[in-house]
Amino acid sequence: MVKKKSYVFQSEVKQLLNLMIHSLYSNKEIFLRELISNSSDAIDRLKFYYLTSKDINKVDNYHIRISIENNILKISDNGIGMTKNEVIENLGTIAKSGTKEFLKNISIENKSVTNSHIIGQFGVGFYSSFMVSDKVVVHTRSVKELDSEKSVLWTSNGKGEYFISRKYKDNIGTDIYLYIKKDNSEFLNEDRLKSIVKKYSNHINIPIESKFFDNKKKKFIWIKINESEALWLKDKSTISDEEYKNFYYSITNNLGNPLIWTHNKVEGKNEYIIILYIPDTSPWNIWNRDDYKNGIKLYVNRVFIMDGIKKIVPFYLRFIQGIVDTSFLSLNISREILQDSNLIDKLRVSLTNRIFKMLEQLTLDKNKYIIFWKNFGNILKEGLAEDEKNLYKISLLLRFNSTYFKDSNNYTSLEDYLNRMQVGQNKIFYIITDNYLSSYNSPHLEFYRSKNIEVLLMFDKIDEWMMTYLLDFKGIKFQSVSKKYNDDNIITLNNKNDILNLSKEKYTNLINRIKDILKDKVKDVKITDKLDNFPVVLSTDSNEMSTQMLKLLSITGKNFPKINYLFEININHLLIKYISNIEDKVIFSKWVNFLYFQALLIESNNLENSVEFVNLTNNLLLGMMFKESI
Repeated sequence: MVKKKSYVFQSEVKQLLNLMIHSLYSNKEIFLRELISNSSDAIDRLKFYYLTSKDINKVDNYHIRISIENNILKISDNGIGMTKNEVIENLGTIAKSGTKEFLKNISIENKSVTNSHIIGQFGVGFYSSFMVSDKVVVHTRSVKELDSEKSVLWTSNGKGEYFISRKYKDNIGTDIYLYIKKDNSEFLNEDRLKSIVKKYSNHINIPIESKFFDNKKKKFIWIKINESEALWLKDKSTISDEEYKNFYYSITNNLGNPLIWTHNKVEGKNEYIIILYIPDTSPWNIWNRDDYKNGIKLYVNRVFIMDGIKKIVPFYLRFIQGIVDTSFLSLNISREILQDSNLIDKLRVSLTNRIFKMLEQLTLDKNKYIIFWKNFGNILKEGLAEDEKNLYKISLLLRFNSTYFKDSNNYTSLEDYLNRMQVGQNKIFYIITDNYLSSYNSPHLEFYRSKNIEVLLMFDKIDEWMMTYLLDFKGIKFQSVSKKYNDDNIITLNNKNDILNLSKEKYTNLINRIKDILKDKVKDVKITDKLDNFPVVLSTDSNEMSTQMLKLLSITGKNFPKINYLFEININHLLIKYISNIEDKVIFSKWVNFLYFQALLIESNNLENSVEFVNLTNNLLLGMMFKESI
């Protein structure tokens, strides 16, 4: 071996090494991905070299090998290798323009880098090995070097200088020896290394091999630990449904089954391939907005980069599972930089459109779409507030229970609702309560049922919030049936207003007596023609906060003013006729309060003082019992 010669790192490399060791990568295990990617590139370059040269001494079996000996991690390849000058150029300098600007933007004091334009501009992957190593040795022989004695040995501790000497190497390619730091001993564990390969480099199209002791043969053999072939690179026509499903299981850890999937290749300037799935099962933590990550894994030329990139799809589409493999991104420097990449923004727009096409296709299978809706409908609703640009597309995908059906297992789209609207109907009517039965049996629906007008039934916590963004559909406005509107002409079908046109003198006394009892419990007392089987109902003015909105806001723990309800009475109901003839103020008061509590219970599904209501009810029952016994 020729006497080694020392060299000084280019000044920018010194700074870069310092950054690399202390702050640049947020995850140390990334070093193995980088070195494997470099080895893969070296093999690809060798294949191209053979295509363009007359060299007949071609490599038969390409491979990347990982082994551990004497606490040294070794990564080897039989790729193109490097000459001495190439070693100095690639490992001693950063022969790229803009390096100083790069270092200006990244510093130990400023770990959060937001300049997305620097992604992939620098081949800094090799230097990540110093994050886990006290010393790195590179032994390489170039395909251009016939003399094996002239192979190059490069050595450095990453602290300012490196050494180069000559050392015999019988085969072309590169061997990298990492002298792992004591506090990084996890990377000397074979199972740990295999898991990293599976995570990041499973689909590299070069066999990655690891040493394995064969007890039968009583010797070490090399076994392949990666899958090599990436499913998404195969021709779609050759992939079976079973293969797509098995791939889904492999990337989701058996998260139910896929309802539908799409496999697309987009060519051009921003080239990428996707396989996206919509699952039939919801992850247990999908509602954790702070910690939940979407299920899309990002690859760059088959190398896994990261998953859970927040910007890659809108958060309201976080139920999507799958992969994206692109060639227009380089291996990223850090998660933070990639999150801010405008290239990711381009992917986001494209993937969002693809997902909407998947959902539109899924709607054609009613049974499957209902499975999707029950699992992810409330998540999709978030998009109405988060994605104004796609509000119409989202509204087409919404599904609701409805008075058109007689059970909660059927759903309607807004388009189907419009197709069933009555002649003269100019609103989409809905009601929001706590549950299906409360909405389906609400007294607010009596009038609409009598006119055969369909009402959408909503009872999810998000619905009240959702309706503040979903104001209309195809120009038809939404209208809550539990609110009172000033125009009172929201249904042009209602041509019979006999009750409201009756002499007010006959009922003024009754209304005033009720007001005297209820006082500030209600905003006003009015006669209504929208009830049949119910004596009273509570409603709110159109500009007042609704019951469900108050419940939603109350979750925050803040105190909000009580709702000023309108107390509407059905003067045709026997109970109202009965109490209107009661002259005893005490008994009349009991009946009015009883009806108020009854209406409040229906409207809010709970009472602050349920004991008072029970006592009042018992009191009235006992009074009637004694009256009958006389």
